[in-house]
Amino acid sequence: MKLFRAAPCLLLLIPPFAIAQAEDIGLSKGFDKCMDKAVSTMEMIDCMTEENTSQDKRLNRAYKSLMETLSAERKKKLQEAQRAWIKYRDANCDYYNDPEGGSMARIGANNCVLDATARRAQELENFQKAVE
Repeated sequence: MKLFRAAPCLLLLIPPFAIAQAEDIGLSKGFDKCMDKAVSTMEMIDCMTEENTSQDKRLNRAYKSLMETLSAERKKKLQEAQRAWIKYRDANCDYYNDPEGGSMARIGANNCVLDATARRAQELENFQKAVE
């Protein structure tokens, strides 16, 4: 993930495994290109926002596809889990957005949402593969 070349101090905010596996969670090549071109915090956040939109669509597709294959009881459990996951993601990533942390905190919070969303999409896709 090219973000970390442009902002190495983010390494302190992001667990090492998240960096090493960024390509493995389905982030687009367009995201890497966008981040390579970004020279400001706003441009980096714009790249993350655009990629997060794509990852959110991916997550919703995986969720809907998986829901179609489940019994009523399993659907209810997945729905509860998804609601809890969203609540956790939002609270956890909001913590990264330290009001006194400046632009790096904003980048960290946006990266947190992007990473969590892509990982959850991948998790739901893997569940789908397991039931097929």
